[in-house]
Amino acid sequence: MIKEIISSEISNILSLHSEEYNEKGYYFENDGHEIYYEVSGNEYGIPVVFVHGGPGSPMGDYAKRFFNKDKYRIIVIDQRGCGMSKPFAKMKNNNTFSLIDDMEKIREKLSIDKWIVFGGSWGSTLSLVYAINHPERVLKLVLRGIFLARDEDVDWLYKEGASYVYPEEFEKFISPLTIEERKNPVKSYLKYLQMDLETAKKYAKVWSDWEHSCVRLIRKDNQSEISKSDISMAIIECTYFNNNSFLPTKNYILENTNKIENIEIDIVHGRYDVDCRLIGAYDLYKQLNNANLYIIQDAGHSSLEKGITHKLMEIMEEYSER
Repeated sequence: MIKEIISSEISNILSLHSEEYNEKGYYFENDGHEIYYEVSGNEYGIPVVFVHGGPGSPMGDYAKRFFNKDKYRIIVIDQRGCGMSKPFAKMKNNNTFSLIDDMEKIREKLSIDKWIVFGGSWGSTLSLVYAINHPERVLKLVLRGIFLARDEDVDWLYKEGASYVYPEEFEKFISPLTIEERKNPVKSYLKYLQMDLETAKKYAKVWSDWEHSCVRLIRKDNQSEISKSDISMAIIECTYFNNNSFLPTKNYILENTNKIENIEIDIVHGRYDVDCRLIGAYDLYKQLNNANLYIIQDAGHSSLEKGITHKLMEIMEEYSER
């Protein structure tokens, strides 16, 4: 079912849940990484794991806002190399299937049989790959801002496509590169991001500014200071995208939807999402038997935009009431 939603017309919009989640933070070691995760909410509630974007962006303070703390047992994880996970921005043993292994080990450690997997942007990619490989562990998928990690999805953002919507910002993105390097910005940026720290920070900031320019329907100015998350996102994201997101084939997710076609799936996508195109969400939806696609008419990519936030919260509240 496809539904087009204008945020101002959503009835019974849920108020934001209290941020008093009483979370507890933990570390566990895996493959030379120390993975940080938090557990909060109702110990006996419905298990849900929040899968953040990037790759390389941390969980963020907003991660738990989508879930009623009285009804859900909420698990949030900083993926390898970012946030509070250690070591910072390390790429050794950092790939898509190692992130899935971390999720599985945390699930087992917490004695969870099945959980809701809730992910947006790159988090939707990771959630889908997790579900393809562990469908028996998924109660439900809740996905936002679908990114299928195909060449065309990466090229849209970093070569040609989003550049037509934000030409001034894209010009700033490619300005540090030579004319030859601009033919493949993702490959070219990786060279600089692997140099000394000061060079990497300079290029990481430009990379991060470009992506942040594309995430909201009404864009906000970028921060002048470079943050830790700017650095980890640029290094990890650029490495992943230079390696087909460490997936076995170029179209891995759509080639394997038969493994998840009957899982209950809700897809929320902004009509004007420039970061991740709506066609990706539609392509995914068409191959599934038990999915809903909610198109938010007055939203871009960010989960913090009003219509997207409220729809995600509405989905989670409806499930908990069931």
